[in-house]
Amino acid sequence: MISAPERREALQLIEDAVAAGSRRAPACAELGLSVRTVQRWQRCPEDQRPIAHRAAPANKLSQDERRRVLEVANQPEFASLPPHQIVARLADRGVWLASESTFYRVLKEAQQQHSRGRSRPPVKRELTTHVADGPNQLWCWDITWMPTTVRGRYFYWYMIKDVYSRKLVANEVHECESAEQAASLLRQACLREQLAGKPLVLHSDNGSAMKGSTMLAAMQNLGVMPSFSRPRVSNDNAYAETLFRTAKYCPFWPEQPFDTLEESRSWVNRFVDWYNHEHRHSALKFVTPAQRHAGLAEELLEKRSKLYEVSRAQHPERWSGNIRNWSLAPTVYLNPERETGEPDKLKAA
Repeated sequence: MISAPERREALQLIEDAVAAGSRRAPACAELGLSVRTVQRWQRCPEDQRPIAHRAAPANKLSQDERRRVLEVANQPEFASLPPHQIVARLADRGVWLASESTFYRVLKEAQQQHSRGRSRPPVKRELTTHVADGPNQLWCWDITWMPTTVRGRYFYWYMIKDVYSRKLVANEVHECESAEQAASLLRQACLREQLAGKPLVLHSDNGSAMKGSTMLAAMQNLGVMPSFSRPRVSNDNAYAETLFRTAKYCPFWPEQPFDTLEESRSWVNRFVDWYNHEHRHSALKFVTPAQRHAGLAEELLEKRSKLYEVSRAQHPERWSGNIRNWSLAPTVYLNPERETGEPDKLKAA
């Protein structure tokens, strides 16, 4: 609602415009008001709506009727049922008290509109959000199954990936899935990347190996902060999932299952070398993860931009607009779709 001082100010502006030679209708339209509204404000600048006396609706329930609705809704046989179930059961007995929406409204006013029954009410879980502006600040990891020639038997590929550079920093293949093997891989990765005393977040899903006591203890000893996906949500660890999809759909994924553990390890080593040093990643403006990890991506992309500028200067008729954007975002977010609040930025030591 517009306050009385603001209304008087608007009226004065309109009168000043009319006195200066303007017509009243255009002056009112300039402030987004109609002439009828201005005429009503001139009669009474104070807003009368809050103090207006309105007759109660003819279809409003009486206090006795509302009390009856609450009594029926709280009977033992209906206490665990939502209103749409209660209304239908009453109709089968030839009883009509109120509509389904009225039941909901009366229960809400009595502060009884909540989950009825033994089931837990839905819990809204916030996204796990982190951001990195350099390598070795935010990692994700996961385990995937690798098929074997024995039906029902699998090898397990343990993978740790840097979210900022997309580089695979550690990989191993084992015959089983365990927190002990995951903890050993994490220690090797931290030692190889020389992360002693540096802040690091490790994101994963909620698998048993990810939340095992041995793995959590190793993370605590290494100073690594754990981060987990929401339960039963598949897109909170998308960086790891897309990596496995890239692996299983790349041209040299074997057509036949793996026969031995050594064979699967050999293939993973080959893939990691290709992915880190040869694969031009589309999310990195088609530089390799190793180049991004080593800080070489910006120089390479700057050279590409200069080449395009020279090409456009030589053949301007072939360019209808700007050159291709070869710049990389300085930060990478994990779950950037968070709606409220600003993510905490991870500072490099």
